[in-house]
Amino acid sequence: MSTFPPPPKTEPFGVFFASILIFCAASLYLCWPWVSGQVTIPWDAKAHFQPQLSFLAHSLHRDAAPWWTPNVFAGMPQIADPQSLIFAPLYLALAVLVPEPNFQQADGVAFLMLTLGGIGWMLYFRDQGWRAAGGLVAALAFAYGGSAAWRIQHTGQILSFAWFPLAFWALSRALDRSSFAWGGVAGLFAGLMALGRDQIGWLFCLTLAAFVVYRLFSPPPESPSFGRRLAGMLKPLAGGALVGLIVVGPALVWTVQLAEQSNRSEITLEGAFIGSLHPASLLTAVVANLYDIHGPLSAFWGPPSPGWGETHLYIARNMTEVYFGALPVAALLVYGLGRGWALRRPAVFFLGALLAMIVYALGKYTPVFAALFDLPGASLFRRPADATFQIGAFAAVLGGFCVSEYLGAGAPERRAPLGFALLGAVLLACVGVALAKGHAEALGAIGFALLCFALAFGGLFVARRLPGRPVLGLLLIALPLTFDLSINNAPNQSTALPPQTYDVLREATGNETIRFLKDKLAENGPDRRDRVELAAIDFHWPNAGLTHGFDMSLGYNPIRLQTFIDVTRANDHVAVPEQRVFSPAFPSYKSPMANLFGLRWIATGVPVEQIDKNLKPGDLPLVKQTADAFIYENKDALPRVLAPGRAVVADFAALADKGGVPDLDYRKTVLLDRADCARLGLCQAQPGGEAGEARIVAYENTFVDVDVTAPAGGGFVVLNDVWQNWQAVYVDGVEAELLKANMMFRAAKLSPGAHRVRFQFEPLRAFRRVWPAKG
Repeated sequence: MSTFPPPPKTEPFGVFFASILIFCAASLYLCWPWVSGQVTIPWDAKAHFQPQLSFLAHSLHRDAAPWWTPNVFAGMPQIADPQSLIFAPLYLALAVLVPEPNFQQADGVAFLMLTLGGIGWMLYFRDQGWRAAGGLVAALAFAYGGSAAWRIQHTGQILSFAWFPLAFWALSRALDRSSFAWGGVAGLFAGLMALGRDQIGWLFCLTLAAFVVYRLFSPPPESPSFGRRLAGMLKPLAGGALVGLIVVGPALVWTVQLAEQSNRSEITLEGAFIGSLHPASLLTAVVANLYDIHGPLSAFWGPPSPGWGETHLYIARNMTEVYFGALPVAALLVYGLGRGWALRRPAVFFLGALLAMIVYALGKYTPVFAALFDLPGASLFRRPADATFQIGAFAAVLGGFCVSEYLGAGAPERRAPLGFALLGAVLLACVGVALAKGHAEALGAIGFALLCFALAFGGLFVARRLPGRPVLGLLLIALPLTFDLSINNAPNQSTALPPQTYDVLREATGNETIRFLKDKLAENGPDRRDRVELAAIDFHWPNAGLTHGFDMSLGYNPIRLQTFIDVTRANDHVAVPEQRVFSPAFPSYKSPMANLFGLRWIATGVPVEQIDKNLKPGDLPLVKQTADAFIYENKDALPRVLAPGRAVVADFAALADKGGVPDLDYRKTVLLDRADCARLGLCQAQPGGEAGEARIVAYENTFVDVDVTAPAGGGFVVLNDVWQNWQAVYVDGVEAELLKANMMFRAAKLSPGAHRVRFQFEPLRAFRRVWPAKG
């Protein structure tokens, strides 16, 4: 049973196939600067995601599970981190195939995903009976316009964005056919989209749900009755729910459990307000370079730069750019709004979605955002301006739809004086803003916008007059739009930098700092696995340990375990000196906690005394100075594994809040929390005892084997990696209780004598918290 009759096909398959080929060729041209290696996607794509990809590939090619990494923040559960790329199929495939993915390959996957997303819209247009030219316009504007172009560095959001058109196409097809199988396909794509576990995926999930409601309550005239429509939806929705939950369910459980144990708390309404999109930024939909976004940061004069007064906004300039091409924006304004074509079915759904996302993105500038912020899940995200992704997606579809309608419209329908007046009014607003803010130089950008509009309308006009040569018509429409996007969304400081900028993130780098550190770390003894800190060197340095396989005290990630945060107060980044903060429990590089971390090598972009004000002369000897960093050695750093003979009681909460971590011989003594001491009766009043012997037998991502000889009176084994309750410990093959030791590390009680101890990461323990075992 079909819920709705399929629309008629207006063009032969050959035209559609030609549009796919033209789109792929245009895509290759537009992304060529990146995939050819001339430039690379910068900022987060390299500082955060490239090291994640390297870690994933290295792990898989040495047969190590990538579920946990010891390389950042004293240990992180990668399987629960939405940005680890474990659940990104194309990046996972790249990691499986290539032991050391390079920048071009990583960038190529991002553009391949956007190309697949564009093809998703072309498939949807085909199903709707719309012209291939409209699908081509929608695909180009979607993949290479708006936030897809200007926020390409936000890899995780790009992935969520790219899956949506395929999910929407499959959902529409499933509802048309009342098909369980197509519902399953929709669930697959929607699940892959939701695996990003970000605001882009969340907003698109709401969109898919809204589309189902729209189809149920706003059917075309020839549709079946409400009861039959509802019944016809049950099979596709069941298929989608089943497959979607299988795809996203486990990852979502891990992430929700991690959120409960991490610093990533809910965002307040006031916190979200600072991530709003300024209304004047919407003018960039018509004039891409209105605010000189192509120039250096100092030249940018759009909101929220100082020329706009105190906006209380905190968003980067590339987040304010929404340009998606002269042809689609002109078609939307002139015909979609000016002639009312956007009110036709089913384009009206996209118009409603577009308006809703504009309101959401504007945040504090609309009176309704506070109500929208009450939607389930909204308080998990800090930046309503992220909805510019959705603005670009829905505007691209509407622009493509209007192009399709134009090509089949008669002369009376093509007359749109109101629409051209609307376009002219927006351009005049751009002129007015430029003059009012004292930036008459922006008139050049407005003039170039007029040229792009002229080329777009010229190509469209000629294409309409060539109905017998549809492929030539496709070219006449695609070429001006491709030229337009290649110039107005050209590589720039926000989206493209020289690859050599990130040489330190190449496995085979010749960087002197990295080479020195790796040579020193290779000298570790059997009980040691010294940590490194890379602080205030540059934006892309803090995650270098993921690439090069060494362990760092800090890193770059918005998510950190709360246990780690309680002790260190660490920020998500240490690119500049001000971001390296200390805490009561970790007050200095010269402190007991620094020693427990095993923090032996400290590389800083400025003299370390400018970062750590508590250091005294001689506390940390300078062992080397390179072009990038000053490298210091903490000779008091402790081994990674210890075998103390005695436990003493401590109040971990008080130590985290007020400091005062005792300066003990931690080879002989371990601190256990007051509650564990009272429960287990393990602690003594005074430090002391004997030290046993411990050596690392095997150290892998998800397990550490340690041979321990405990003192005659028994004792403990301590692994100075962060404690988390998905970890387990086995003593001589038998599970023992995993203790939290020295405020944040792992330990187990041992009887006298020799033991083999395994510390193991077991992510399935997260499910026990959701579904506890009974009996």
